[in-house]
Amino acid sequence: MALTDFRPDAMRCTRCSYCKWIPFDLVKSARFSAGCPSIEAGVFHAYSAGGRLVTMLSLMDGRSEVTGQVVDIGFRCQLCGNCDVACKLCRYDMEPLAALRELRAHLVESGRVPDSYRPIIERTRAALAGRGPKTPADRNLWAAGLGLVDPEKEACDVVFYAGCKYSGEESLRETVRTQVRLLQLAGLTVGLFENGCCGGLADKMGYRAEAGQAGSRMLKQWQAAGIKTVVTPCADCRHTFTRVYPTFEGARDGIPQVLHTVECVAQLVRDEKLELTLPVAKTVTYHDPCNLGRQGEPYEPWAGVEKKIYGQAVVYDPPRPRYNGAKGVYGPPRDLLAAIPGLELVEMERSREAAWCCGAGGACREAFPEYSAATAAERLEEAAATGAEALATACSRCELNFAEGVAAAQDGAPGAAAAAAGLEVLDVLELVALSAGLQKEA
Repeated sequence: MALTDFRPDAMRCTRCSYCKWIPFDLVKSARFSAGCPSIEAGVFHAYSAGGRLVTMLSLMDGRSEVTGQVVDIGFRCQLCGNCDVACKLCRYDMEPLAALRELRAHLVESGRVPDSYRPIIERTRAALAGRGPKTPADRNLWAAGLGLVDPEKEACDVVFYAGCKYSGEESLRETVRTQVRLLQLAGLTVGLFENGCCGGLADKMGYRAEAGQAGSRMLKQWQAAGIKTVVTPCADCRHTFTRVYPTFEGARDGIPQVLHTVECVAQLVRDEKLELTLPVAKTVTYHDPCNLGRQGEPYEPWAGVEKKIYGQAVVYDPPRPRYNGAKGVYGPPRDLLAAIPGLELVEMERSREAAWCCGAGGACREAFPEYSAATAAERLEEAAATGAEALATACSRCELNFAEGVAAAQDGAPGAAAAAAGLEVLDVLELVALSAGLQKEA
């Protein structure tokens, strides 16, 4: 697509500012009613979805040019999707999130990106070309001793794809190994490929060629081995596999079933292949990762035309999919927490499709660390307000950002969420493992 493809969206935007808040029918208090981290940090309309659509229209019409400020507006955004959900509360003829992604791709094609992006994309390109410091085999060192099979040589029930963060971050090593051990405890044979990045970060940064290259390589590997089910602990990877890969030409039919580990384990518990019997006496609040929650809806292909009734009301023939966050992955993680004896789940005011972002998405953790940390601090304040002892999530980026936010609070760092200093940050499946009696590794 091109920037000009979103002219109708830019023209239809009424500047109502819905995109700055969570859906109005879900607001429970003024304190936790904001929905867009970017506008909260930028404090200027241009940092909202509506403001970015104005910026795009101005660029299309040649009324302005790309400046450093425009670059900042284009990239200082987690692409969390709240604006998309809030807009679609009353609109069906606009795609704010798709437009923001197109703006990034346009800026990338123009060679105008934040300086902090350049080393990130160079590492991605080096890895795609086999020149990276880590080989595919290096990325699998986290799995040493787990007895995972090679899917190209042995049959397996599922292929496990850890993702970049779980593969490389030492602080997440126990979490990802625990997830695999849970699958094995339920009797599954788990396979592991030697493979690289899924391309999701490149896609969110606007580097579509690199994302396509990564995706093509991954799909060929899966297809050659006849893989039927892929399980990933990474919400970003799941989103890439289920919402980005299907947009690649000719790729849709070759994509296997993709499940997040919470989806897979919740099914195992329902099928009584995994029993949760040991009590875990904790009060826990759950954070919905953006790419598992409101952006975790299944992809629906659409090829149709836009029409207008009497030259006014927009209709689509056939009806166009309306991604409004309602069909995200909300049940499985909550079902698992509810199945743990002794555990009490308390919800934050902003949850499910109205959840506030952890701050790490859209490459903001890498490109704008202070902004990313401030976004996490806001969510930690909300978590602490529930009275919970622990904050559970199902995403490596969320877990890292929150853990660093809690550490900053404990150190008394400026801008940190002071109330969150006592919070424990956990993966949902760490709690499941405790209840399942899975002993920690020595």
